[in-house]
Amino acid sequence: MKAPHFWSHGLDPRSREAAPLTRVLLTPLEQLYIRGVRRKLARATPHPAPVPVICVGNLTVGGVGKTPVVATLREKLTSLGHRAATLSRGYGGKLEGPLRVDETAHTAAEVGDEPLMLACSGESWIGRDRATAAEAMAATGVQVIIMDDGFQNPSLEKTLSILAVDAAAPFGNGYCIPKGPLREPVADGITRADAVLLIGEGELPAGLIPEDKPVLRASIEPRGPAVDGPLIAFAGIGRPRKFFDSLQSAGADLRDGVGFGDHYVYMASDMTFLRNLAETHEARLITTEKDFVRLPKDWREGILAWPIEARFHDTPVTIDKLLKSTLDTFHNGS
Repeated sequence: MKAPHFWSHGLDPRSREAAPLTRVLLTPLEQLYIRGVRRKLARATPHPAPVPVICVGNLTVGGVGKTPVVATLREKLTSLGHRAATLSRGYGGKLEGPLRVDETAHTAAEVGDEPLMLACSGESWIGRDRATAAEAMAATGVQVIIMDDGFQNPSLEKTLSILAVDAAAPFGNGYCIPKGPLREPVADGITRADAVLLIGEGELPAGLIPEDKPVLRASIEPRGPAVDGPLIAFAGIGRPRKFFDSLQSAGADLRDGVGFGDHYVYMASDMTFLRNLAETHEARLITTEKDFVRLPKDWREGILAWPIEARFHDTPVTIDKLLKSTLDTFHNGS
Protein backbone atom coordinates (compact mmCIF):
# COMPACT_ATOMS: atom_id res chain seq x y z
CA MET A 1 0.00 0.00 0.00
CA LYS A 2 1.19 3.49 -0.88
CA ALA A 3 0.32 6.19 1.63
CA PRO A 4 -2.10 8.85 0.31
CA HIS A 5 -0.39 12.07 -0.75
CA PHE A 6 -2.27 14.14 1.82
CA TRP A 7 -0.83 12.07 4.69
CA SER A 8 2.51 13.77 4.13
CA HIS A 9 1.10 17.29 3.98
CA GLY A 10 3.97 19.76 4.11
CA LEU A 11 6.42 17.22 2.65
CA ASP A 12 4.73 16.43 -0.65
CA PRO A 13 3.56 19.49 -2.64
CA ARG A 14 0.74 17.46 -4.19
CA SER A 15 -0.83 17.09 -0.74
CA ARG A 16 -2.01 20.71 -0.76
CA GLU A 17 -4.56 19.94 -3.49
CA ALA A 18 -6.23 17.00 -1.73
CA ALA A 19 -5.96 17.92 1.93
CA PRO A 20 -8.71 20.49 2.73
CA LEU A 21 -11.84 18.66 1.59
CA THR A 22 -10.45 15.24 2.41
CA ARG A 23 -9.69 16.30 5.98
CA VAL A 24 -13.27 17.46 6.54
CA LEU A 25 -14.73 14.23 5.18
CA LEU A 26 -12.42 11.98 7.19
CA THR A 27 -12.60 13.82 10.53
CA PRO A 28 -15.50 11.73 11.95
CA LEU A 29 -13.71 8.50 11.05
CA GLU A 30 -10.51 9.77 12.64
CA GLN A 31 -12.34 10.54 15.90
CA LEU A 32 -13.88 7.05 15.95
CA TYR A 33 -10.44 5.55 15.38
CA ILE A 34 -8.86 7.55 18.21
CA ARG A 35 -11.64 6.54 20.61
CA GLY A 36 -11.15 2.90 19.65
CA VAL A 37 -7.38 2.99 20.25
CA ARG A 38 -7.75 4.75 23.61
CA ARG A 39 -10.47 2.32 24.72
CA LYS A 40 -8.35 -0.71 23.76
CA LEU A 41 -5.32 0.56 25.67
CA ALA A 42 -7.34 1.59 28.73
CA ARG A 43 -9.18 -1.73 29.05
CA ALA A 44 -6.20 -4.02 28.41
CA THR A 45 -4.55 -6.16 31.05
CA PRO A 46 -1.09 -6.97 29.66
CA HIS A 47 0.21 -10.51 30.14
CA PRO A 48 3.16 -10.54 32.58
CA ALA A 49 6.42 -10.87 30.67
CA PRO A 50 8.51 -13.96 31.51
CA VAL A 51 11.72 -12.12 30.55
CA PRO A 52 12.54 -8.44 29.91
CA VAL A 53 10.69 -7.08 26.86
CA ILE A 54 12.09 -4.07 25.03
CA CYS A 55 9.60 -2.67 22.52
CA VAL A 56 10.68 -0.45 19.65
CA GLY A 57 7.61 1.13 18.10
CA ASN A 58 6.47 4.25 16.33
CA LEU A 59 3.47 6.50 15.90
CA THR A 60 3.05 6.47 12.13
CA VAL A 61 2.14 3.95 9.48
CA GLY A 62 5.23 3.11 7.43
CA GLY A 63 8.87 2.74 8.26
CA VAL A 64 10.97 5.07 10.36
CA GLY A 65 13.97 2.75 10.78
CA LYS A 66 12.70 0.55 13.62
CA THR A 67 14.06 -2.72 12.27
CA PRO A 68 17.73 -1.62 12.04
CA VAL A 69 17.36 -0.25 15.58
CA VAL A 70 15.99 -3.59 16.77
CA ALA A 71 18.91 -5.41 15.15
CA THR A 72 21.44 -3.09 16.82
CA LEU A 73 19.82 -3.54 20.23
CA ARG A 74 19.94 -7.32 19.81
CA GLU A 75 23.62 -7.07 18.88
CA LYS A 76 24.38 -4.91 21.93
CA LEU A 77 22.57 -7.26 24.32
CA THR A 78 24.20 -10.33 22.77
CA SER A 79 27.63 -8.77 23.20
CA LEU A 80 26.85 -8.36 26.91
CA GLY A 81 26.26 -12.10 27.21
CA HIS A 82 22.47 -12.22 26.99
CA ARG A 83 20.57 -14.52 24.65
CA ALA A 84 18.55 -11.82 22.93
CA ALA A 85 15.98 -12.44 20.20
CA THR A 86 13.60 -10.29 18.21
CA LEU A 87 9.84 -10.76 18.14
CA SER A 88 7.71 -9.56 15.25
CA ARG A 89 4.08 -10.00 14.34
CA GLY A 90 5.10 -11.39 10.96
CA TYR A 91 3.17 -8.87 8.89
CA GLY A 92 2.56 -10.13 5.37
CA GLY A 93 3.35 -13.74 6.26
CA LYS A 94 0.82 -16.58 6.36
CA LEU A 95 2.30 -18.37 9.41
CA GLU A 96 0.95 -17.29 12.80
CA GLY A 97 3.67 -18.72 15.05
CA PRO A 98 5.06 -18.69 17.56
CA LEU A 99 8.10 -19.98 15.75
CA ARG A 100 11.76 -19.21 15.30
CA VAL A 101 12.50 -17.93 11.81
CA ASP A 102 15.00 -19.90 9.73
CA GLU A 103 16.36 -17.77 6.90
CA THR A 104 17.38 -20.89 4.96
CA ALA A 105 13.96 -22.54 5.18
CA HIS A 106 11.33 -19.80 5.45
CA THR A 107 10.21 -17.23 2.90
CA ALA A 108 8.88 -13.70 3.32
CA ALA A 109 5.46 -14.99 2.19
CA GLU A 110 5.49 -17.30 5.21
CA VAL A 111 6.98 -15.16 7.99
CA GLY A 112 7.10 -11.58 6.68
CA ASP A 113 10.03 -9.65 5.25
CA GLU A 114 11.30 -7.93 8.41
CA PRO A 115 11.52 -11.09 10.56
CA LEU A 116 13.25 -12.89 7.69
CA MET A 117 15.75 -10.06 7.33
CA LEU A 118 16.39 -10.08 11.09
CA ALA A 119 16.98 -13.83 10.97
CA CYS A 120 19.92 -13.27 8.62
CA SER A 121 21.89 -11.62 11.45
CA GLY A 122 20.58 -13.21 14.65
CA GLU A 123 17.72 -14.94 16.43
CA SER A 124 14.32 -13.88 15.14
CA TRP A 125 10.82 -15.05 16.09
CA ILE A 126 7.30 -14.33 14.91
CA GLY A 127 4.01 -14.59 16.78
CA ARG A 128 0.61 -13.05 16.09
CA ASP A 129 -0.15 -13.57 19.79
CA ARG A 130 2.71 -11.67 21.44
CA ALA A 131 2.09 -13.09 24.92
CA THR A 132 2.09 -16.70 23.73
CA ALA A 133 5.19 -16.04 21.65
CA ALA A 134 7.03 -14.52 24.62
CA GLU A 135 6.29 -17.60 26.73
CA ALA A 136 7.50 -19.89 23.93
CA MET A 137 10.70 -17.87 23.50
CA ALA A 138 11.46 -17.88 27.22
CA ALA A 139 10.85 -21.64 27.35
CA THR A 140 13.65 -22.19 24.84
CA GLY A 141 16.11 -20.05 26.82
CA VAL A 142 15.69 -16.57 25.33
CA GLN A 143 16.71 -14.09 28.04
CA VAL A 144 15.70 -10.75 26.48
CA ILE A 145 13.01 -10.05 23.88
CA ILE A 146 13.28 -7.07 21.55
CA MET A 147 9.88 -6.46 20.04
CA ASP A 148 9.87 -4.97 16.55
CA ASP A 149 6.73 -2.80 16.60
CA GLY A 150 3.83 -3.46 18.95
CA PHE A 151 3.85 -0.10 20.72
CA GLN A 152 0.06 0.07 20.35
CA ASN A 153 -0.38 -3.63 21.19
CA PRO A 154 -1.14 -3.96 24.94
CA SER A 155 -1.30 -7.77 25.11
CA LEU A 156 2.23 -8.22 26.52
CA GLU A 157 3.78 -6.34 29.42
CA LYS A 158 6.74 -4.26 28.26
CA THR A 159 9.77 -3.55 30.43
CA LEU A 160 10.93 -0.68 28.21
CA SER A 161 9.02 1.07 25.41
CA ILE A 162 11.14 3.09 22.99
CA LEU A 163 9.25 5.36 20.63
CA ALA A 164 11.17 5.75 17.37
CA VAL A 165 10.58 8.96 15.41
CA ASP A 166 11.89 9.98 12.00
CA ALA A 167 13.29 13.37 12.99
CA ALA A 168 13.13 14.70 9.43
CA ALA A 169 9.47 13.76 8.87
CA PRO A 170 8.04 12.95 12.29
CA PHE A 171 4.25 12.88 12.11
CA GLY A 172 3.12 13.47 8.52
CA ASN A 173 0.16 15.84 8.45
CA GLY A 174 -0.38 15.40 12.19
CA TYR A 175 -3.66 13.49 11.97
CA CYS A 176 -4.61 9.90 12.83
CA ILE A 177 -5.80 7.14 10.52
CA PRO A 178 -7.55 7.50 8.07
CA LYS A 179 -7.13 11.28 8.01
CA GLY A 180 -3.36 10.95 8.41
CA PRO A 181 -0.61 8.42 9.13
CA LEU A 182 -0.69 8.51 12.94
CA ARG A 183 -1.61 5.33 14.81
CA GLU A 184 -2.56 7.40 17.85
CA PRO A 185 -2.33 11.06 18.88
CA VAL A 186 1.26 12.25 19.31
CA ALA A 187 0.78 13.39 22.92
CA ASP A 188 -0.75 10.02 23.88
CA GLY A 189 2.18 8.08 22.44
CA ILE A 190 4.89 10.24 23.95
CA THR A 191 3.23 10.02 27.37
CA ARG A 192 3.21 6.20 27.24
CA ALA A 193 6.80 5.88 25.99
CA ASP A 194 9.66 5.31 28.41
CA ALA A 195 12.11 6.94 25.99
CA VAL A 196 11.99 8.72 22.63
CA LEU A 197 14.49 7.86 19.90
CA LEU A 198 15.02 10.51 17.21
CA ILE A 199 16.37 8.94 14.03
CA GLY A 200 18.22 11.15 11.57
CA GLU A 201 18.55 14.91 11.37
CA GLY A 202 15.86 17.18 12.70
CA GLU A 203 14.21 18.36 15.91
CA LEU A 204 10.73 18.03 17.37
CA PRO A 205 8.79 21.13 18.44
CA ALA A 206 9.93 22.57 21.77
CA GLY A 207 7.94 21.31 24.72
CA LEU A 208 6.54 18.27 22.95
CA ILE A 209 8.71 15.85 24.96
CA PRO A 210 8.65 16.30 28.77
CA GLU A 211 12.00 17.30 30.23
CA ASP A 212 12.20 14.15 32.36
CA LYS A 213 11.68 11.82 29.36
CA PRO A 214 14.96 10.31 28.06
CA VAL A 215 15.70 11.32 24.47
CA LEU A 216 18.10 9.21 22.42
CA ARG A 217 19.49 9.89 18.96
CA ALA A 218 20.54 7.52 16.22
CA SER A 219 21.21 7.51 12.51
CA ILE A 220 20.68 4.87 9.86
CA GLU A 221 23.96 4.47 8.02
CA PRO A 222 25.40 2.17 5.36
CA ARG A 223 27.26 -0.85 6.59
CA GLY A 224 30.26 -0.99 4.31
CA PRO A 225 31.66 1.08 1.45
CA ALA A 226 29.62 2.82 -1.23
CA VAL A 227 28.71 0.81 -4.32
CA ASP A 228 30.63 1.81 -7.44
CA GLY A 229 29.16 2.30 -10.89
CA PRO A 230 25.76 3.46 -12.16
CA LEU A 231 22.76 2.16 -10.23
CA ILE A 232 19.00 1.82 -10.58
CA ALA A 233 17.38 1.63 -7.16
CA PHE A 234 13.99 0.21 -6.27
CA ALA A 235 12.21 -0.15 -2.94
CA GLY A 236 8.86 -1.18 -1.52
CA ILE A 237 9.08 0.50 1.89
CA GLY A 238 7.29 3.25 3.77
CA ARG A 239 9.31 6.06 2.16
CA PRO A 240 11.26 4.86 -0.91
CA ARG A 241 12.54 8.40 -1.48
CA LYS A 242 14.43 8.17 1.79
CA PHE A 243 16.30 5.11 0.50
CA PHE A 244 17.17 6.84 -2.77
CA ASP A 245 18.38 9.96 -0.96
CA SER A 246 20.52 7.83 1.35
CA LEU A 247 22.20 6.16 -1.60
CA GLN A 248 23.02 9.52 -3.14
CA SER A 249 24.28 10.88 0.18
CA ALA A 250 26.64 7.90 0.35
CA GLY A 251 28.09 8.85 -3.03
CA ALA A 252 26.23 6.40 -5.25
CA ASP A 253 25.82 7.15 -8.94
CA LEU A 254 22.03 6.79 -8.89
CA ARG A 255 20.51 7.04 -12.36
CA ASP A 256 16.90 6.41 -11.35
CA GLY A 257 14.75 5.23 -8.45
CA VAL A 258 11.49 3.27 -8.62
CA GLY A 259 9.23 3.26 -5.57
CA PHE A 260 6.56 0.71 -4.64
CA GLY A 261 4.13 0.43 -1.74
CA ASP A 262 5.28 -0.74 1.69
CA HIS A 263 5.77 -4.55 1.87
CA TYR A 264 5.10 -4.72 -1.88
CA VAL A 265 4.93 -8.21 -3.39
CA TYR A 266 6.93 -8.05 -6.61
CA MET A 267 5.61 -9.62 -9.80
CA ALA A 268 7.53 -10.96 -12.77
CA SER A 269 6.44 -7.95 -14.82
CA ASP A 270 8.03 -5.62 -12.22
CA MET A 271 11.34 -7.41 -12.50
CA THR A 272 11.22 -7.33 -16.28
CA PHE A 273 10.63 -3.58 -16.17
CA LEU A 274 13.43 -3.01 -13.64
CA ARG A 275 15.96 -5.13 -15.52
CA ASN A 276 15.12 -3.40 -18.79
CA LEU A 277 15.50 -0.01 -17.11
CA ALA A 278 18.89 -1.03 -15.71
CA GLU A 279 19.99 -2.28 -19.12
CA THR A 280 18.98 1.02 -20.72
CA HIS A 281 21.17 2.92 -18.24
CA GLU A 282 23.93 0.28 -18.30
CA ALA A 283 23.47 0.10 -14.54
CA ARG A 284 23.07 -2.47 -11.79
CA LEU A 285 19.93 -2.91 -9.72
CA ILE A 286 20.10 -2.17 -6.00
CA THR A 287 17.44 -2.44 -3.31
CA THR A 288 17.00 -2.57 0.45
CA GLU A 289 17.76 -5.69 2.47
CA LYS A 290 14.07 -5.91 3.31
CA ASP A 291 13.10 -5.88 -0.36
CA PHE A 292 15.87 -8.33 -1.23
CA VAL A 293 14.60 -11.05 1.11
CA ARG A 294 11.11 -10.52 -0.29
CA LEU A 295 12.27 -11.48 -3.77
CA PRO A 296 12.08 -15.15 -4.82
CA LYS A 297 15.58 -16.60 -4.67
CA ASP A 298 15.78 -17.21 -8.40
CA TRP A 299 15.09 -13.50 -9.03
CA ARG A 300 17.94 -12.22 -6.87
CA GLU A 301 20.83 -12.86 -9.25
CA GLY A 302 22.59 -9.65 -10.20
CA ILE A 303 20.63 -7.54 -7.70
CA LEU A 304 22.53 -5.77 -4.93
CA ALA A 305 21.20 -5.46 -1.38
CA TRP A 306 22.34 -2.30 0.39
CA PRO A 307 23.16 -3.13 4.01
CA ILE A 308 22.41 -0.53 6.67
CA GLU A 309 22.64 -0.32 10.45
CA ALA A 310 21.47 1.93 13.25
CA ARG A 311 24.18 3.81 15.11
CA PHE A 312 23.36 5.42 18.42
CA HIS A 313 24.83 8.82 19.22
CA ASP A 314 26.10 10.04 22.57
CA THR A 315 23.32 11.76 24.53
CA PRO A 316 22.86 12.59 28.23
CA VAL A 317 21.13 9.20 28.59
CA THR A 318 22.99 6.63 26.49
CA ILE A 319 21.39 3.49 25.12
CA ASP A 320 23.85 1.32 27.08
CA LYS A 321 22.83 2.90 30.39
CA LEU A 322 19.16 2.62 29.51
CA LEU A 323 19.47 -1.08 28.65
CA LYS A 324 21.37 -1.82 31.87
CA SER A 325 18.82 0.06 33.96
CA THR A 326 15.99 -1.81 32.22
CA LEU A 327 17.46 -5.25 32.89
CA ASP A 328 18.34 -4.35 36.47
CA THR A 329 14.81 -3.11 37.11
CA PHE A 330 13.27 -6.30 35.74
CA HIS A 331 15.50 -8.68 37.65
CA ASN A 332 15.25 -6.72 40.91
CA GLY A 333 11.48 -6.76 40.62
CA SER A 334 11.12 -3.03 41.13
